[in-house]
Amino acid sequence: MDANALTAALHSCYFLATPQMKLSRSTPVRILLADDNQHGLLARKMILQEQGFEVEAATSGEEAWEIFQREHFDVVVTDYRMKQMNGSELIRLIRTSGSPARIIMLSGFAAAIGMTEASTGADQVIAKSNKEVPELLRAVKKLAHVPVKRGPASAGSMALRTLRKSG
Repeated sequence: MDANALTAALHSCYFLATPQMKLSRSTPVRILLADDNQHGLLARKMILQEQGFEVEAATSGEEAWEIFQREHFDVVVTDYRMKQMNGSELIRLIRTSGSPARIIMLSGFAAAIGMTEASTGADQVIAKSNKEVPELLRAVKKLAHVPVKRGPASAGSMALRTLRKSG
């Protein structure tokens, strides 16, 4: 298959998959951000708002849980290590509430203590590092547009499988 045919096929897959990706939302993605480090909280809030997200901030797990119960959020970003209620406890409360919110756990200890999505209940775990900002933005954009429950294969994924078989 030549490059032009491959480009055309990928273009076709993209346009078939676009409706499932919810790229154009009528309302902005709502994010709840929880961290007891006010400097980190403010920096992340500003970065996310600059990207067009609607962000509510909480300086503790308890405050985040109170806000979460009153309002709807598409994504929750929580630090792991906070006083009193930590990020894992907040995740447990959110998961048991039945909410479809997607959750991102941030931690400076993620690699050191082996934090994973399975061990934390988060949809994604991100290590606090110099790569945190692009990883956080990528994760928020991905998770905000991924449905919680997986249904039948989308038209885009079926077209991609057909392309792979023919190539």
